[in-house]
Amino acid sequence: VQLQAFGGGLVQAGGYLRLSCAASGRTFSNYAMGWFRQAPGKEREFVAATNLSGGVKRYADSVKGRFTISRDNAKNTVYLQMSSLKPEDTAVYYCAANFGPGYYSSAEYDYWGQGTQVTVSS
Repeated sequence: VQLQAFGGGLVQAGGYLRLSCAASGRTFSNYAMGWFRQAPGKEREFVAATNLSGGVKRYADSVKGRFTISRDNAKNTVYLQMSSLKPEDTAVYYCAANFGPGYYSSAEYDYWGQGTQVTVSS
């Protein structure tokens, strides 16, 4: 699976962005999809994930109620709608595909996109 994330940018605190991740190469609906992020000097951390159909969604506590993950299997795309953005959301955001059952650990993901930068100014 090849993944390409886009949609990042510079936004003011309180604003919103929608990230997209387009997949190609294998059957998209066979993979759970996740979003992770990595801020400078910090480890990569889980943000959100969804199962094969999009009916199950998991979020990090830090983004619950502000971020929404969704997927469109017909378009081979997963989205991350981010609202009420905070400066601490600044990071490179990565999408990833997981053939297995887990959601939260980056080690469980098999394929990764290149990342897209999100910068939230105060």
